[in-house]
Amino acid sequence: MLATGPGTVLGPGAVLGIDRVMVNMAAGAVLPRIDPIRGVTMLHRKLDRFRLEQRPVWVYLLDQQRWIERALVVEIEGDLVTLRYDDEDGDERHSWEESVRLASIGAVSTRLASVSRSADADDLPTTGDCPEAERLGSS
Repeated sequence: MLATGPGTVLGPGAVLGIDRVMVNMAAGAVLPRIDPIRGVTMLHRKLDRFRLEQRPVWVYLLDQQRWIERALVVEIEGDLVTLRYDDEDGDERHSWEESVRLASIGAVSTRLASVSRSADADDLPTTGDCPEAERLGSS
């Protein structure tokens, strides 16, 4: 039984739209938030931005319970994301290209910055390394 009034119970297989989140009552699944204008998820937009910037990402796959490290997002087509990454196995290095569904991605991380702890302070670039003409306050 499908009812439209508030406070009514929906029967099996009914689909209800709540705040742009679709809930399938039969499966009990909640689908990702959809942008009403572009029809894509927030995750889709974030991955597309990383693809355009060619930034390496760390992706956690829910269904396989593993991380893909330092991957480049190569392509996004529909709900399929193609990732390219390198992996080392002993003395061998492998290059992989893997396609995963958006729904199987649990988390995406990207590195903002990195600084070597082992570098001496003298090795780090400072304003003293800047040409005289480019220094602030120089005429």
